[in-house]
Amino acid sequence: MFKSNYLKKIKYYLRYIFISDETYIKYKFKKYFGYELDFKNPRTINEKLQWLKLYDRTSLHTKCADKFEVREYVEDKIGSKYLIPLIFDTFNPEDINIDKLPDFPVVAKTNHARGVCIIRDKKKEDFINIQKKLTEELKNNFYYRTREWQYKNIKPRIIVEKLLLDENNNIPYDYKIWCMNGKVQMFQVDTGKDGEHIITFYDKDFKKLDFRKNYPTDNMKKPKTLSKMIELAEVLSVDFYFVRVDLYTINNKVYFGELTFHPEGGFGKFTPHNADLKLGNILTLPEGLKND
Repeated sequence: MFKSNYLKKIKYYLRYIFISDETYIKYKFKKYFGYELDFKNPRTINEKLQWLKLYDRTSLHTKCADKFEVREYVEDKIGSKYLIPLIFDTFNPEDINIDKLPDFPVVAKTNHARGVCIIRDKKKEDFINIQKKLTEELKNNFYYRTREWQYKNIKPRIIVEKLLLDENNNIPYDYKIWCMNGKVQMFQVDTGKDGEHIITFYDKDFKKLDFRKNYPTDNMKKPKTLSKMIELAEVLSVDFYFVRVDLYTINNKVYFGELTFHPEGGFGKFTPHNADLKLGNILTLPEGLKND
């Protein structure tokens, strides 16, 4: 099994690592959407996200895609009080053990990828498996999966943060705020009921929008911190043409989650499809853009 997985990885890298970003993105885009991507005339939001992947590459993108380094950016922009408490960071997965972790719930994750390890009670955890998972994550370079350049030069590390929990000991809703040209355009709220993943879109006034992802939707009440989340998201998005600002709110307090520059790598499908075009019409791309 190990040998088979290893050979699959080698085959994958040999097939894709040596082709240009533009060629790879065009190939993958057609595979997902069924039509050719035209970089000269991007129209939908996903087409424009692909354009930004190629032509909007700066050191600030790398800093802010790094879940550890972005903390400094957030502190400079809105203050440290919105940061989730950091317990420690490390380059060694073996540091994630019963002796080094606090007695309260935490989350251990890498700074450059998606996977997380939720540790509610360290006395009940299988740290061997957690360390193995984190070791594998540290080896990955997320850039090669979607050609999101900002991940290419991040130095992988592990960060351990306090796990946010509400009064019922549940993980809070994830408010993913889509910002275009420095302004909030919509909320994507990720929730869960009985292990089910629920994704619902709302406008700035928190009115439910008439499109969806391939997930169930919900009907939420307007959060009391809505205006504060909009204010913070727009401050954090001012340096970028597009960014999704992920926030949490507990007991009327807002916490920063992360910044995402190309949701789903720019391959996320909407239902109905014309929502892709409607969102694309909102985002204005720059002219004569030069990368760092």
